[in-house]
Amino acid sequence: MAKKIVLTGGGTAGHVTPNIALLPYLKEKGYEVIYIGSYDGIEKKLIADYGIKYYGVSTGKFRRYFDAKNFSDPFRVIKGFAEARKILKAERPDVLFSKGGFVSVPVVNAAAKLKIPCILHESDLTPGLANKLCVHSARKICCNFPETMNYLPKDKAVLTGTPIRDELMTGKAMAGKELCGFTDDKPVLMVIGGSLGAASVNEVVREALPKILPYFNVVHICGKEKMDNMRLDVPGYKQFEYVKAELKDLFALADVVVSRAGANSICELLALHKPNLLIPLSSKNSRGDQELNAKSFEQQGFSEVILSEDLDEDILVEKIHEIYEERDKYMAKMTGSGQRNAIQSIMSLIEEAVSK
Repeated sequence: MAKKIVLTGGGTAGHVTPNIALLPYLKEKGYEVIYIGSYDGIEKKLIADYGIKYYGVSTGKFRRYFDAKNFSDPFRVIKGFAEARKILKAERPDVLFSKGGFVSVPVVNAAAKLKIPCILHESDLTPGLANKLCVHSARKICCNFPETMNYLPKDKAVLTGTPIRDELMTGKAMAGKELCGFTDDKPVLMVIGGSLGAASVNEVVREALPKILPYFNVVHICGKEKMDNMRLDVPGYKQFEYVKAELKDLFALADVVVSRAGANSICELLALHKPNLLIPLSSKNSRGDQELNAKSFEQQGFSEVILSEDLDEDILVEKIHEIYEERDKYMAKMTGSGQRNAIQSIMSLIEEAVSK
């Protein structure tokens, strides 16, 4: 009988793409793969291309601030738990792997109640709330940063790194150039606002375009419904809401990348050896995980960082030029990082869980 695994995680692309990175290795090992996400989250859209059975469940967000939905969302999570339990009882998987996000909370806890072994993955330097709510249900918790081990039970934490999609390594710069319609040989600046878009980064980048475009062509992945229709025809400036298959070619084209500091995004930049400027989401508007991620990468010499509170067009332009001029230094640091083989480490944990 074929082995069966349930993958879960969602809310942002960062909670989905590591699961996608595992797919060819799971299929090679003979696993039947099932995905449980939210009804209409980004995970449903991303997984649709892979021919995997997908189930949606109800989910709710656990906020650290007052919101009227704080009163209704716990009931959505309870509903999601019941839905996940029904799905898991019907599918009877051998193991569950969770990449986090709030949709994972009812799924992981339902699996644990059914005695299905659960493996979690935490990409950020400090564990997110969703994973904290699942720690007691997990057999093992995969970590991206050595510092994360200090926040988790010693018998559960395993340093693996983050799975990176093999396809990202196969991009063609010329294909990216044709996609963007660039006709000259200026270096390329790639701006990534995250799958949900980063309004403040988008705004400052656009304000700075008159100072950037004389020196760089700009690829701007600005997020859903964040396109600037007034700048669609600006020469040397190409906007995308979101890209999937084409992302590898845009990465191959890029000489410098400006990005938020979500853990999965920065690990992709590290794996691709892309000189980068990180603008982490402010700790005033989040739990501060991106600032910690960015600080770690800055200390290791992989990245330069501008805090959101310090961001303006002048410092942005100055940092972009600085990184480009010293790009060889950053690439050498990243090349020498000895990034761990995360996929093989995680596959070993999955196989071990199934065999017990």
